[in-house]
Amino acid sequence: MMHQPSTPDSPAADGAGPSPAPSPAPGSFHTQPVSYVRRGSRLQGRRQQAWDDYAEAFVIDVPRVGGDTSVDPGYEFDAEAAFGRRAPLVVEIGSGLGEAVCHAAHEHPEWNFLAVEVYRPGLAHTLLRIGTKQLSNVRVVQANAPEVLATMLPAGSVAQLWVFFPDPWHKTRHQKRRLVKDSFALLAARVLEPGGLWRLATDWSSYAIQMREVGNAAADFVNVHDGERTGPSSPLTQVWESGVEQEVGGAPVREGKAPVSTGNASQGEGMDELGGWAPRFEGRALTSFEQKAHEAGRGIFDLTFRRTAD
Repeated sequence: MMHQPSTPDSPAADGAGPSPAPSPAPGSFHTQPVSYVRRGSRLQGRRQQAWDDYAEAFVIDVPRVGGDTSVDPGYEFDAEAAFGRRAPLVVEIGSGLGEAVCHAAHEHPEWNFLAVEVYRPGLAHTLLRIGTKQLSNVRVVQANAPEVLATMLPAGSVAQLWVFFPDPWHKTRHQKRRLVKDSFALLAARVLEPGGLWRLATDWSSYAIQMREVGNAAADFVNVHDGERTGPSSPLTQVWESGVEQEVGGAPVREGKAPVSTGNASQGEGMDELGGWAPRFEGRALTSFEQKAHEAGRGIFDLTFRRTAD
């Protein structure tokens, strides 16, 4: 079993690894709502060149059972073979353009990083960053995250799992497509080693509340910051009091466009007495997406859950 990355709030834990979750039937994920909308996959310019230059070395070639984001449930990722060494494995779900994962990989050459993303242009841009920074400790995979966690990654093989700013799916009828829900917590518990950390961040309060509820209700996790940042110091209290979500809606307002989804902002009065919010994870690079949220005056919510020992 790999040792967990050494961080101030993540001491190693002793104990047996998590019990494997039942494997899904082949193709079963393709009957469930996905957490993303497919976009163009065409590569041009620097991204195409980066793909040509680096894909063979850094893209994980996954056998498929359906579309280009599926994962054959019989395939299991061998991190030691892929990286040529044994080291703590950090997995980022929804790595986007690779800003966070490549920054972290540069800061922590002693860790291995796996970037999971469904958009080929995002992965190509990540490869561009890998080449520019001359990184050797990042691998990327185009795949649907639940399939990666359910079968591709060996049980108990991940030291940290990152889910930063997943699509919030603001409209009530779309919220079933949110990535972080009870079933996802079971998959996260499956891949994390005892003592491993599940880090989350969002800039949308209703999703933050859902993330907190999911993590707090999961039997395999404890909230590292349980009871912290309550009352006036809670980012939830601050968002409620500011009314910012009613003003800017579910996304930064584009010039000439009206705010969107203001009717689906979380509703609250008084103080958030539950708390449990983590301080901003210092290891997370300030991405262009997060910067836009700050510029719009939106609140940022961080959560950290630790995988318990069985």
